[in-house]
Amino acid sequence: MSTSASVTPLIRQFREHAAEKTGRQFPDYHALYAWSVNQPDEFWRVVWEFEGIASPTPLPERVVGSQPMPGTQWFTGTTVNYTAQVFRHVAAAHAAGHPAIIAEDEQGAVAQIGWNELQACVAAFANSLKARGIRRGDRVVAYLPNRPEAVIAFLACASIGAIWAICAPDMGVPAILDRFRQIEPRILVATDGVRYAGRTHDRSDIVRQLIAELPTVETVFLIRSGHATRELPEAVDFMDASRADIETEAAFEPEWVPFTHPLWIVYSSGTTGKPKALVHSHGGILLAAAAGRLHSDLGASYDRRTPGERFHWFSSTGWMMWNMQVGGLLCGTTICIFDGSPTGARDEPDLGVLWRFAARNRVTFFGSGAQFYTSTVKAGFDFANAGDLSPLRSLGSTASPLPANVQMAVSSGIRAAGAASPWWFNSAGGTDICGAFCTGNRELPDAPGRLQCRQLGAGVEAWDEIGLPVTGEVGELVCTRPLPNMPLYLWGDPDGERYHDSYFAHFPGVWRHGDWLRIDPDGSCEIFGRSDATINRGGHRMGTSEIYNAIEQLDGVTDSLVVDVRVDAADSRLLLFVVPSDGNAVPPDLSARITHAIRVSLSPRFVPDQILAVRAVPRTLSSKRQELPIKRLFEGSAIENVIDPSAMANPECLADYIALARAFQRETT
Repeated sequence: MSTSASVTPLIRQFREHAAEKTGRQFPDYHALYAWSVNQPDEFWRVVWEFEGIASPTPLPERVVGSQPMPGTQWFTGTTVNYTAQVFRHVAAAHAAGHPAIIAEDEQGAVAQIGWNELQACVAAFANSLKARGIRRGDRVVAYLPNRPEAVIAFLACASIGAIWAICAPDMGVPAILDRFRQIEPRILVATDGVRYAGRTHDRSDIVRQLIAELPTVETVFLIRSGHATRELPEAVDFMDASRADIETEAAFEPEWVPFTHPLWIVYSSGTTGKPKALVHSHGGILLAAAAGRLHSDLGASYDRRTPGERFHWFSSTGWMMWNMQVGGLLCGTTICIFDGSPTGARDEPDLGVLWRFAARNRVTFFGSGAQFYTSTVKAGFDFANAGDLSPLRSLGSTASPLPANVQMAVSSGIRAAGAASPWWFNSAGGTDICGAFCTGNRELPDAPGRLQCRQLGAGVEAWDEIGLPVTGEVGELVCTRPLPNMPLYLWGDPDGERYHDSYFAHFPGVWRHGDWLRIDPDGSCEIFGRSDATINRGGHRMGTSEIYNAIEQLDGVTDSLVVDVRVDAADSRLLLFVVPSDGNAVPPDLSARITHAIRVSLSPRFVPDQILAVRAVPRTLSSKRQELPIKRLFEGSAIENVIDPSAMANPECLADYIALARAFQRETT
């Protein structure tokens, strides 16, 4: 059970509230979950009321329509606004003396923005947008790192019903243009430079290129970084455009928009082909955030249940977890954001950067991708060197499966440093829904390396090949009930064909997510990687994450990637790429230990045919392994047809794979 025993779990409060409102009995989570899935109209109405979602309009008689996915109607006739929901906390949070945002960068600069100040800056920038003719439905795009200006610009955009999209400065220009060109923006908010991993980077030429290649952009708002060598005289200074005065703040009121009005556009990560422009709604994201908070247990900083709550989830602006981090403001939480590398300078790696950041700022909820925790353990980081982590009550992990041994090692390290062992909030979902399918629950037993439960309202099942649900076996992750945070549509897909083909073609009327999932009899879940990157050896299937779990605990293995490459109609080769801790080769003893670990932990069927040394594993900007592109490369596809280097975190590693793929093709043809 959670060690944060002194904090009453929010989900317990919700369970009691739901029982009172409905007259039903919910003796345990399984009963609550079954009700949430089988009575969606009742469930989502109770979530709305429990969260206190602001709206000037009464709720309709039915809040969830009977239309099948993806055409389900939600809260017809109801108006909402994301920014209005954030700013309902201003008075209470300000009175309690808690900031809205705490921000740090690599150079140690610290900014604290109060709730009144945040509201004033948002109001000023919203007025600057309106002064340039921006109105509902217009697109505002940003090329910004994880700084307060990005939060201000987003909230201002949402407050007037404009549609937001953002790309991180670590993305290449072709990847950015692939995304922004689709949506024809009128406004670009950009920075002219960044500092990352100990180095400064002038981005003024990239901003000029974006302006030249985005002909629909009418105005550029520029955040001057101090790292640029060239001026952009045509740009409007963002600081001037967001500078507030008392009159501006007093007159500011976000515009009420329909529940289904577009809020933002996010893009698929690149693990499944070219980016899809996914459109989510104000109301859908507000409801999803409310349901998600029941599981994450995040509280308001001014609430007696969670006094001084501070939320950090490390993310670049190019990953959906940036949206989730900003979403902490929806429940009145102070968000703590870090702009920079989580592992220090390239020539002097330091896995303590984020932990010290958390200690300095008394973070209570710390989240990151699973890879960061694995790297922390691999580096042997001593948590005693982080500072005071005693405020920390929750750790969050997502993006890829978190190995159980890593989770336990981090908890042990934090305990050894004198802090209480935090509760782990492991979640799995995706950019597609900007939320979770499987998640955590403070009332349930700990489940190291797994997900404690399915999220309330999400009809998640594991299906076999013929569409029958299975328990205790690995199957396709499907969602059999509509969710409010499923995309409204894909931008540039007027007849919905691409949307249908992406999610509903395999099982008609049912969302197929593309992950392997096992749901155990106790309700806990485990993700086993992408279902379209499955290892299939003689009809025996295995998720790639199981192989990673077996070998990445070995000394000498820094990282790995496995693909099952089809050689001909009847044969395949299992290739394991390993990043050795020492040197550029996999020595015979390490190869033998890898083979033994797979043979003993999994099965001799999954011992690789070849173990190949590489310098790095190709990863997306959100740290996901790029299994499918490498599989297709080795099956003979041209590199330019399977992967976009500008959308990668480490495109320099591709040279190794191209050379190895050529050798593999010569050997097998």
